[in-house]
Amino acid sequence: MKQIYLDNSATTQVDDSVLNAMLPYFKDEYANAHSLHSQGQSAHNAIEDARQVVAEFFGCHSGEIIFTSGATESNNLAIQGVVKNLLKQNQEIHIITSSIEHASVLEVFKNFEKNKNISVSYAPVSEQGIVDVQKLQKLIQPNTVLISVMYANNEVGSIQPIQEIAQLVEKARKQRQEKDLPLYFHVDAVQAVNYLECNVAELGCDLMSISGHKIYAPKGVGALFVKTDVKIKPIQYGGSQESNLRSGTSNVPCIVGLAKALAIVNQDKKENIQKVKKIKDKIEKELLKFENVRLNGAGENQLPNIINVSFKNAEGESILMLLDMEGIAVSTGSACASGALEPSHVLTAMGVEPQWAHGSIRISLGKYNSEVEVPVLIKALEKTIKKLRDIAP
Repeated sequence: MKQIYLDNSATTQVDDSVLNAMLPYFKDEYANAHSLHSQGQSAHNAIEDARQVVAEFFGCHSGEIIFTSGATESNNLAIQGVVKNLLKQNQEIHIITSSIEHASVLEVFKNFEKNKNISVSYAPVSEQGIVDVQKLQKLIQPNTVLISVMYANNEVGSIQPIQEIAQLVEKARKQRQEKDLPLYFHVDAVQAVNYLECNVAELGCDLMSISGHKIYAPKGVGALFVKTDVKIKPIQYGGSQESNLRSGTSNVPCIVGLAKALAIVNQDKKENIQKVKKIKDKIEKELLKFENVRLNGAGENQLPNIINVSFKNAEGESILMLLDMEGIAVSTGSACASGALEPSHVLTAMGVEPQWAHGSIRISLGKYNSEVEVPVLIKALEKTIKKLRDIAP
């Protein structure tokens, strides 16, 4: 049975060119990049060359790039790093995020709620899953030190108004009476890198997180852009690597792979956008022929590779499992927690009713998908939805 992989927002296949760029650093150039001998310096040079490539992608200085183990660490380092640096005894600070962030952001903010010196606000979103900029503006306080909003949502693909939010941040900075208290803007760009422009100066962000395994590089590597004037504290200790901000022996092969993947993204972005958008349009056209179906997201203001669709009277995880039996991999926004099925927090924040949210699946395309997979998916979905609705109470 031919396998069809439609879960590219969860992870992607490693590009052959990326793998080939990495291989020498597993076997021949395997030295520790922080060793002083010539082999170590060769590995060190590979990292610095990679850092330059990543910096060029984001339009920043190479010294503003910190390599990490992935987006979760990048997000934690950005958020915790800023807060730890500014947290002082008997002085309350305020931080803001949106209600539809990835868990690696939301859970950090929720954990900070336990600290009596930190107040937390969550910006609401529209029915299309887009942050309400006016409502976000009203949340900004004189002691707000950080706003963290993702570039594009991982479940529904809605693209956030990053430049508008950056303008709000800049306006709030200028109006601030307490000049010693900074206000920083962090962007989780994990889902955006393949399809959106990520020049940090044009976007106006101070920190930006990315992950390798979403862009055809391996798992276990990511990067964080930290603007030169942004002060953060490390969240792990043990060495002086990455400008004393991220201790640990550098993952040379994966760092090289990340840089190679970004170079390929730059080269092939326009072609890949056209390809996945064409497949997405074909799938959505067929999906809208189903009864009791709805597409979740922002339509045109949405990533070209993500489809979030809800089927009434058909539970999302059951759809996923039956499609898997047909050799088709998708994902679902629902999650089993403590024996109870809970709807996606993203769809809930968008105001999607539980009966629809429970029947949602995410189809996420990548550059290795093709149009010939569309009729196979639709046929399997027709069979699956009919089966589940026939047995639904």
